[in-house]
Amino acid sequence: MGFKVAVVGATGNVGREMLDILAERQFPVSEVVALASKRSLNTEVSFGDKVLKCKVLDNYDFSDTDICLMSAGGSVSKEWSPRIGAQGCVVIDNSSQWRYDSDVPLVVPEVNADAVAGFRKKMIIANPNCSTAQLVVALKPLHDFATIKRVVVSTYQSVSGAGKEAMDELFQQTRAVFVSDPVEAKKFTKRIAFNVIPHIDVFMEDGYTKEEWKMMAETKKILDPKIKLTATAVRVPVFIAHSESVNVEFEKPITADEARDILREAPGVLVIDKRENGGYITPHEAAGEDATYISRIREDATVENGLAFWCVSDNLRKGAALNAIQIAEVLMNRKLITPRAKAA
Repeated sequence: MGFKVAVVGATGNVGREMLDILAERQFPVSEVVALASKRSLNTEVSFGDKVLKCKVLDNYDFSDTDICLMSAGGSVSKEWSPRIGAQGCVVIDNSSQWRYDSDVPLVVPEVNADAVAGFRKKMIIANPNCSTAQLVVALKPLHDFATIKRVVVSTYQSVSGAGKEAMDELFQQTRAVFVSDPVEAKKFTKRIAFNVIPHIDVFMEDGYTKEEWKMMAETKKILDPKIKLTATAVRVPVFIAHSESVNVEFEKPITADEARDILREAPGVLVIDKRENGGYITPHEAAGEDATYISRIREDATVENGLAFWCVSDNLRKGAALNAIQIAEVLMNRKLITPRAKAA
């Protein structure tokens, strides 16, 4: 018997990706239900070779549903995830709403899969921020070997992280530049076409943005609370895949060659690191792929036991949809959930 799975926010970038990945990975489903807001009622979305018509979240009964993949934003998740969990359906939430709740596991399966065991407190498991997910996949094996003290990371985040409207804005602005039309900024605070914007999410009192704070807080919760991390998050004119420039200071010695060998054996990581033209991965090549790619591994001589590297991953996949489905696979493989008997 397969699992009954509901995807909330099925018409969005991540929701559609969730449906694609469920089909690609042949997750054992008895039924998949696409859910969205009232304005998306009967909108068609693809699931493998099938077409699903969206139902309305407000009217849906989760009492016979096993897994809910939630990708509808924090306010929707705040209202609905506890209700869904109370009906015995485990919610895997892609928003930031539950990430910092001590009773909700925050999970990246390659890093802290054991944390899923705590999901029954609220029947909710949180997906991390897209930029955090790829970072901790890269840091975990290095931390196990040499113990990380401090991380300095600058992100180069694609517009898809801000949704379909952001992708449309990049396309429209790029076209406007070429045909000499006025360039309008609606989704972003400044023009994004042929530009970079050092501002993602809202500003906080200390001068960091919420996006940067998320990376700090989530890395501590997922990997190790002792790690110190500072981040600068930047939006770049790329449609899909986030890139990160990472500097790490360790407690113990580690060479670039050792790091390269460790990362080559790490789950979810692919090392493409040739010191020659083109011997590295760019977001264009990572789009549509599942791996977290590591390139440009080198020793940082400015600190004791320091390394620098370049990290790229598809933010819609590993940063969101894929990670959520990997969490569901952990629950299934460890028999923490089994398909419920369906109501007659």
